[in-house]
Amino acid sequence: MGSDKDLNGAKAAGTCKEARGGQEPCFPPASFITFVLSLAQSAMVLMGEAPDPESGAYMQNLPQAKHTIDILAMLDCKTRGNLGAEEREVLETILCELRLAYVKKQ
Repeated sequence: MGSDKDLNGAKAAGTCKEARGGQEPCFPPASFITFVLSLAQSAMVLMGEAPDPESGAYMQNLPQAKHTIDILAMLDCKTRGNLGAEEREVLETILCELRLAYVKKQ
């Protein structure tokens, strides 16, 4: 198994593309922070704060956005005491920003 350095940056992207024959996109390494950021992006799209990555269209579905924010809040509760400092900070910051954006949309 490669080092973390191999999983990040240009070298990893080139290796991934070559290994897959250039047919499939490369994804960032699976990590808690990547997962949280993915959920946060989904919530932003659902609140109409960011375009849908596939269509480029803006939409608004506040009930689904709230559900996604609630999932992040559940993760916050369930992972207390088990996260590193950076993971904790990212999750708390994201939750605060999403909650503020959601309240403004209501």
